[in-house]
Amino acid sequence: MASRKAPRALSPASIVLHGAADPKAHGDPVVPPIVPSANFIQEIGTDAGLKYARYLNTPNTERLSKRLAMLEGSEAALVLASGMGATACAMLALLRPGDHLLASQYIYGGTHRLFTEEFTALGIDVTLVDPFEPRAWRKRLRKETRAIFLESPVNPTTRVLDLRPISYLTQEIGLALVVDSTFASPVNFRPLEHGADVVIHSATKYLNGHHDVLGGVVCGTAPYIEEVLQKQIVWGQTPDAFSCWLLERGLKTLDVRVRRQNHNAARIANWCLDRKEIKRVHYPGLPDHPDHECARELMDGFGGMLAIELSGGAKAADKFLRKLRLVTHAASLGGVDTLVSEPRYSSHARLSTEQRARIGIPDGFLRISIGIEDADDLIADLEQALK
Repeated sequence: MASRKAPRALSPASIVLHGAADPKAHGDPVVPPIVPSANFIQEIGTDAGLKYARYLNTPNTERLSKRLAMLEGSEAALVLASGMGATACAMLALLRPGDHLLASQYIYGGTHRLFTEEFTALGIDVTLVDPFEPRAWRKRLRKETRAIFLESPVNPTTRVLDLRPISYLTQEIGLALVVDSTFASPVNFRPLEHGADVVIHSATKYLNGHHDVLGGVVCGTAPYIEEVLQKQIVWGQTPDAFSCWLLERGLKTLDVRVRRQNHNAARIANWCLDRKEIKRVHYPGLPDHPDHECARELMDGFGGMLAIELSGGAKAADKFLRKLRLVTHAASLGGVDTLVSEPRYSSHARLSTEQRARIGIPDGFLRISIGIEDADDLIADLEQALK
């Protein structure tokens, strides 16, 4: 699948505000209105111009989809009702019964379940690959392989994958390279610029940024997005107009939020290095991170996600979480509030202790989504909780 990128005339900071905006006249509202109607008056004698909410061609969804395409530099994009809905429809537009999918073993727990339980039940064979093993992708190719799927940065370990050698392989063989870029946001990383064909986001996270919307996004070529749309129409992953309006409003501050989160996360990660209670700090911006150089080359910022491993393991994690005052214990990420979660009870709860340990998530591992609060206040809260 060839990647055809639309030109991006504006910077991301301007696209999130003005991308795909309609021309304005005197008296128009500055803020686009919510159009909550599920159906629209149709011309008699033709199906041309038919608008219906499930077809994702109503005002709030269309404008938002065009803006997100501009932000990622893709020909087209589609907004769906959830991140998992986006992943499911994106992959079902590529795969059929009898096909083979190569996927990184370092993926979100919900995606792992989708691939290993639901897709296999549909007759799609899935092989999970250690993406850091030399020549791992090439060694596991089959004649039925149709796509490669990965996350970067990885949830929750913050590992960063180099897309370049993988994209050389997918272009050589004619496979689709699909990247879940939720952790980065388009401010920090745009996978299409590095050889990806399809980009997926859980819009619930950074794109919305306020913990009040469920949504997902798929970006790619126009013909491919039409295929995703047809899957969405059948599977019914339609966001409502109010959710799209909230997502568009949240998107306007994406650039300033992410840059603040990048700054805060770097400060906090460096502070964590000196704490004896913390066994290990995972953050791509640290020189000792295994993918630091790759992140420097590919990303415009190291992100607002970090993880720590407490020296006392699970018991220390439980005590630490109970003592936090400013930082909130909650499962999501990417919003203005700083959140901490324990993957063994959230994103990776369906994996065994041994399975989690094999992918770098031992007991005592905590994922922290840094918000936009004052960094000194966050550090003070973490410090009192560690004592």
